[in-house]
Amino acid sequence: MSIQSKARRDARRRKAERERNRRGDAPAIEPHAELRDRDDNLLAGIVRQSGVWVLGMDGRIVGSSDSAAQVLMLIRRAQRLHDEKGVPVKLVYSDALRDEAELEAAVHGKSLADYEKQLEDEMAAVQPDAASATVQ
Repeated sequence: MSIQSKARRDARRRKAERERNRRGDAPAIEPHAELRDRDDNLLAGIVRQSGVWVLGMDGRIVGSSDSAAQVLMLIRRAQRLHDEKGVPVKLVYSDALRDEAELEAAVHGKSLADYEKQLEDEMAAVQPDAASATVQ
């Protein structure tokens, strides 16, 4: 094998690798919501990847769901918790997230606000009571 043919083969291999990386075989990530503090630091966000809604907080993925209403309820809950602590935050979300959440609520015969309340009540019912979990 000549040095030149090896160099051409290696160049083709590197070019193919660059093409794969540029093309991005990973599914596209669509940003849909951001919760930011007054210094514009990102506190939480919602993205959609491969049809699944993903919620991230503090730089980590905290959950995912097929339900747009559920992730929207969770990020709104985080907004309320910050507001209650006196930490002003700003929540911005996409029309696509809102529309899909409203459609999901309509399928259940409720308004989005009523459906979010139902989801929050269901979540509270399955969470263990923190006070009873502490050891005396």
